[in-house]
Amino acid sequence: MLKIGSLVDGKYKILSKVGQGGMSVVYMAINEKANKTWAVKEVRKDGVLDFEAVKQGLVAETDILKKLSHPNLPSIIDVIDTDDSFIIIMDYIQGNSLNKALEEYGAQPQDRVIEWAKQLCDVLGYLHSRQPPIIYRDMKPANIMLKPDGNVTLIDFGTAREFKEKNLADTTCLGTVGYAAPEQFGGMGQTDARTDIYCLGATLYHLVTGCNPSEPPYEMEPIRQKNPALSSGLERIILKCTQKDPNNRYQSAAELMYALEHYEEIDDVYKKKQKRKLAGFITTLSLAVIFAVGGFTLNYFAAQKATDTYQNLMSDAAKATDYNKKIKLYGQAIAVPNKAGEKDAYLGLIQAYKENDSVFSTEESAQLIKYINNNKKQLQADPENYTEICFETGKLFWYYYDYGKGNPITRATSSIAWFQDVINNAPEGYENLNMAKAYSSIGKFYRDITTDVTEADDKGKYKPFFDNINELLNSIAKDTSESEIVRLELLELARNAISQYATKFKGDGVTKSEISDMYYLIRDTLEDIETTTEKTTAKKNGTKSLLFDTKKAIDAAYSTSKGGTQ
Repeated sequence: MLKIGSLVDGKYKILSKVGQGGMSVVYMAINEKANKTWAVKEVRKDGVLDFEAVKQGLVAETDILKKLSHPNLPSIIDVIDTDDSFIIIMDYIQGNSLNKALEEYGAQPQDRVIEWAKQLCDVLGYLHSRQPPIIYRDMKPANIMLKPDGNVTLIDFGTAREFKEKNLADTTCLGTVGYAAPEQFGGMGQTDARTDIYCLGATLYHLVTGCNPSEPPYEMEPIRQKNPALSSGLERIILKCTQKDPNNRYQSAAELMYALEHYEEIDDVYKKKQKRKLAGFITTLSLAVIFAVGGFTLNYFAAQKATDTYQNLMSDAAKATDYNKKIKLYGQAIAVPNKAGEKDAYLGLIQAYKENDSVFSTEESAQLIKYINNNKKQLQADPENYTEICFETGKLFWYYYDYGKGNPITRATSSIAWFQDVINNAPEGYENLNMAKAYSSIGKFYRDITTDVTEADDKGKYKPFFDNINELLNSIAKDTSESEIVRLELLELARNAISQYATKFKGDGVTKSEISDMYYLIRDTLEDIETTTEKTTAKKNGTKSLLFDTKKAIDAAYSTSKGGTQ
């Protein structure tokens, strides 16, 4: 065992022992030069019967964590393989596990549990969106650290694995009984994102009831049988999460996140209120029936009533200054009978997401996707309307999506399906079809290029990529009527592409004249944009500060005639 006061790797000073498991000991250490506290996890080789097997698991765990960056996940700093032990240096997470909170205080407050659940959904959504997806598979209170600020961190990736299709051997007998999904045991199926949904549901059950599903009788009853004061909406969510058949659970973390954000709306009390409102609406329509003349007149008045209601809601939404009220009014407009196929409420939502804080959050994306998917049949009845909604949704993901800390590559790849829908459904003569094709092609390039390079199959992919960026620069970046943040995001994407792929562009036949023209277009357009907010000013200055290095990348790539034309 490591001694208190000793140095690990000459820089990590052991301060105290903070935990011990069957195979490992965890210490708190400090790097005195950096004045930073770390956690040091030591596995002694002489204390483990089959150390090589254990080491393989540890290596798999550290390899996964090294690739990740999320505020609710720990970071791996160093891995040290000595003669006596295997040591992992990672973030030191202050606080205690939720398991300890349950031991000390029992069932946790419902509102607090729901906030933790949203954070864990965000983590799972991040893991599942990796390429390949990472399935965590051991969600439980003991693996969730509650920090002093009230936020949570997911720890212990010992059973996490990268998803491999039809790989049943890797999904046998992993996880903790009671929390683990049925498909994790006995070769009953393959673990995927829905497995983590089950584990999170079981964890929520434990947190709000105080009843441990890994202890006899190993059952999860509806939570209100344990505590009638709990929400029936939350009860329905947990029951859906923990269905034995994965097809009956929430199918993604985003879908579960949306349900948690709106758990009150599926609560019995809320439904009763809505029924009373519906009764009032029906009464109004009934009065119209009394004064209508014949069936034709009845239909006319009902349609007119729906139209008036829709227009009033749209007008109120446009005037609303409170963001939440605006979003609620647009949602109510979509729900008006026979109006779900109208485009204006969806476009109003999209504009509201942009104007609120120039960020399209995962919660907002789940909300918009649900509205569109629930009403897709009505929307597709008018291809022109549906195409416009898909195009604007694609742009929303491309320029504003905040998943993965707003990474431009993540944004581009997240938008592919929407632009593909534009391509597949656009009526003849649709004016933005070429732009949709360019967006989709660029997104696919970023999605596939790492694999193409690994398989030496990337030649010929860079020239179309370059041409598509040029298409967007000339049609959007130069358009002074377009929003400044859209123009700046596009200019930065183009600049970054030149800096990263100048040599590849040259190898695919892009001439120095062509790439120089793109560079000067970026520089001159950037100079012409008058920013109006601190955020866009910072974005403009950030791109501007990198132009010199970008020009150097061009000069370095085209300094000889080898590999391309001048």
